[in-house]
Amino acid sequence: MEETKQGFIQIHKSDNVWICLRDVKKGESVEVNGQTVVACEDIPSGHKIANQSIAAGSDIVKYGFPIGHATAGISAGEWVHSHNVKTNLEGEVSYSYNPVATSVYPHARDENRTFLGYVRENGDVGVRNEIWIVNTVGCINKVAEQLAKMADQTYKSEHIDGVYHFPHPFGCSQLGDDLVHTQKILADLVNHPNAGGVLVLGLGCENNYIDLFKEAIGPYHADRVKFLAVQQVEDEMEEGLELIEELVAYASQFKRQEVPVSKLKVGLKCGGSDGLSGITANPLVGVFSDQLISLGGATVLTEVPEMFGAETILMERAKDEQVYAKIVELVNDFKHYFAKNGQPIYENPSPGNKKGGITTLEEKSLGCVQKGGFGRVDDVLQYGDRVTRNGLSLLQGPGNDLVSVTALAASGCQIVLFTTGRGTPFGGPVPTVKISTNTPLYERKKNWIDYNAGKLVEGAAMEEVAEDFFQYVLDLASGRVQTKNELYGYKEIAIFKDGVML
Repeated sequence: MEETKQGFIQIHKSDNVWICLRDVKKGESVEVNGQTVVACEDIPSGHKIANQSIAAGSDIVKYGFPIGHATAGISAGEWVHSHNVKTNLEGEVSYSYNPVATSVYPHARDENRTFLGYVRENGDVGVRNEIWIVNTVGCINKVAEQLAKMADQTYKSEHIDGVYHFPHPFGCSQLGDDLVHTQKILADLVNHPNAGGVLVLGLGCENNYIDLFKEAIGPYHADRVKFLAVQQVEDEMEEGLELIEELVAYASQFKRQEVPVSKLKVGLKCGGSDGLSGITANPLVGVFSDQLISLGGATVLTEVPEMFGAETILMERAKDEQVYAKIVELVNDFKHYFAKNGQPIYENPSPGNKKGGITTLEEKSLGCVQKGGFGRVDDVLQYGDRVTRNGLSLLQGPGNDLVSVTALAASGCQIVLFTTGRGTPFGGPVPTVKISTNTPLYERKKNWIDYNAGKLVEGAAMEEVAEDFFQYVLDLASGRVQTKNELYGYKEIAIFKDGVML
């Protein structure tokens, strides 16, 4: 990556565009690595400027890969964006198994790195000791909310990190896969190790009634998971608080203890990208992923539509031909889902992405997949599945921030790393680390952003920033710091819906 003090970057030597790190005025001279062009127009920060003439129909190259083609001739110094660029993607792609050797990240300086976690009776490790209220149906969201509010005021303490509920609109009037999805996600939350105790709150007449939901939960510890059907009691608040008191007594027995970093499972997500996402925050998360995997941990990458255009990079890194076939199925299933609903498969979906400098889906995808580092892809998970292997797993899920972060948490991730060039206050049920791609966002939204990756284009070395970030995650896992979504109580879930509702 070539960078100049004037604020422009050429990511790969074959790129025919540079990235502007600041606003550029018409007539201004732009220089990178001894080459100079004059800006033909005003160009916003994070956007692309042509460093040479590009003929109509020729590829626009960024990261060393085509990200689309020019719809008209582009002169050196012109702004390169959606007004003169179109995606190269169309129709279904025929894939072939072409494995490549994956790099192994050198072990961190201390191969015996640890964090302070809560070891559960089944061997799972949590990074928080919270009480969760999981309601089987949306009709009782407010009951759960009031119970959580009352219990949190009473029981939040040195040993209990808080009492939380996660409202959702489902659990009744659902059919087929939609009901299964709801049950799987809610059951995954019941079984999540960040919850020291769980109150399952049911209404009594819903599709997802408690006895049926117990089948989705599977085996559980009776002291850790309590059930209450509110139609069957006179005072649900009184009954609920009594059950929470029992859960608090059980959860308070757990204390933080030193555990190996290999017990960490971390979700990888990006939202509201800009022109620096694939240069700063996403590569930083990719280095973290490689580091954690090299120490025996697990990372999970989701947002399947944002793999379109870069999926072959992941396919080439498949552990074996069986995992490769699962990646192909994962990608094609989501393409069929788009087609079934009459939607363009290769549309760049977010106005915020475009405003931030992302032109095509290929460009966004090439930046997105960098969160998965350079290591081997070890497994592919369906929506609602839980992580069972160390290494990098791909998880079925959409690009939607709320749905995908919920799916990552439900898969067993104790922490989610969320890169953003635009900013969002949203947080999932687990600590959700907001990593800004640029420094102005970090400085402007300090109540949202936890870590600034923008310093990577301001002279900071990746090795130093990556080590600092890795230690930050260990401090977070150990409870020495909290994310902004935790501090401000932004903990939400959303569940994928695809079918008919009664």
